[in-house]
Amino acid sequence: MTGRFDRLSLNRFSSEDKALGIAAGAVLAGAVGLSVLNPLGGGRAVAETPANAAAVAEQGTASQKSSNVKTVKASAAAEARREGFKVPPHAVKADEVIKLAKKQVGVREGRGGETKYHKWYVSTPHAKATAKRDGGFSVKEYNGAQWCNMFVSWLGAQTGVKNMGWDAYTVQHASWFKQTDRWGHKAKPGAVVFFDWQDGSKAGIGDIDHVGIVVKDNGNGKITTIEGNTENAVKQKVRDKSEVVGYGYPDYAR
Repeated sequence: MTGRFDRLSLNRFSSEDKALGIAAGAVLAGAVGLSVLNPLGGGRAVAETPANAAAVAEQGTASQKSSNVKTVKASAAAEARREGFKVPPHAVKADEVIKLAKKQVGVREGRGGETKYHKWYVSTPHAKATAKRDGGFSVKEYNGAQWCNMFVSWLGAQTGVKNMGWDAYTVQHASWFKQTDRWGHKAKPGAVVFFDWQDGSKAGIGDIDHVGIVVKDNGNGKITTIEGNTENAVKQKVRDKSEVVGYGYPDYAR
């Protein structure tokens, strides 16, 4: 659960900001646009914004407008898939992520310690960015590496949660949550929970060993979690809060 790839979102940008961009939904004449910000590409901010998407959708006859809206939506979905999302980022409730996490319980490592979470992460442009950030190694080195943070990242990509962040390195992921004011010490369902096995709540972000998703606060000093890379599998666990360094809070719908 430790090591470079577990202790492996670039500074203040989330995976949505870096890889896909900011998925902005706008109901303007029935149009939904995708605004792309790519700081890894030199900070270019292009593609369709809600405003110009609406303008495109407003052009022509009612039939043409409907066709334009469908084109914009299809373009957003295609861009999301290219960057690793199953669906474009949108309003998602914590229960949806927890439900998906529960379905993963029991998934075990295969040959070479690999999982579908490795396969997904390596396939994303974000993997190339983090590999470059952390030393310029080949993304192939992620295969079979510690994967608790890849599991958490996969949950966000599959559900389209806004600002869950993606990484393979728990310290960088936790740092991003703190830098973007999404860090705290209250256990909330769906929060990303970071652990240190030696000093627990007394440790700093640089000491983090492991990560998972909070299912619930049990109200007795313990939390129920779902974690990848736990005894080589995805497991539901009950953990003492004293082991928790802190929590990252994605932008969940209420």
